[in-house]
Amino acid sequence: MEKISLIFGVAVLSLSGCASIMSGRTQTMTFASTLELSDITIFNKAGKKVHVGQAPVTVNLKRSAGFFVPERYTVVFEKEGYEKKTINVSAHVNGWYVGNILLGGLIGLLIVDPATGAMYSLSTKDTSIVLDALNKGETVDTQSLTIVSTTEVPNDILNKAKPIHMN
Repeated sequence: MEKISLIFGVAVLSLSGCASIMSGRTQTMTFASTLELSDITIFNKAGKKVHVGQAPVTVNLKRSAGFFVPERYTVVFEKEGYEKKTINVSAHVNGWYVGNILLGGLIGLLIVDPATGAMYSLSTKDTSIVLDALNKGETVDTQSLTIVSTTEVPNDILNKAKPIHMN
């Protein structure tokens, strides 16, 4: 009975893919921006929208775009009055995929992991961005109040100033 269990175990390992078992077809990623509730749109390699919503958001993204084809995403952050920002998420070979070589999983190496896309991992750096205001450095046509000490105001301006009397 032990021989059958051992043979069955070896057969299962050799027919499966390490990355498929350990990582799966999709990868969970979180995207955030300094302005909460900024609009976020995620496009895949083919330019198709795969997610539309608001940041912060956690999404499951496919690791692959096909057999031996890594996926790539463009993530666009937008908010009215702020610069649009774009980040790219690319795929690279998953470390568990190399486990097929060490464990002798030829089918996992050539068929299972490439077919499921688990042979890839998506980059997780730079998933949080800072949106910059569009009017930064420009004068804004709004009323404001600035309080300055009379010792810091030049005399020619101070002579034009009128005191405010409160009743």
